Amino acid sequence: MNQENNTDHPEDGIEVPYKQIALDTLRRMIQEFVTRDGSDWAEVGCTLEDKVAQVLQQLKNKQIKVVFDLKTQTANLVPCS
Repeated sequence: MNQENNTDHPEDGIEVPYKQIALDTLRRMIQEFVTRDGSDWAEVGCTLEDKVAQVLQQLKNKQIKVVFDLKTQTANLVPCS
């Protein structure tokens, strides 16, 4: 297991391979992530599904990863270093 100890991303956790997460759960996680700041993607001609697809592609391209934070018992999407 990898310990995350990057000062840009203070999660004290472990990387979870996204392929090991049920697709429905992963989609809900991504939806929560992209709507976190309250953005209205329709204003820029982008749907929620478009954003989910973009984030899923970033996971596939290893630009971001899923990290389970051991302190908060939550999962988050963070940039790969």
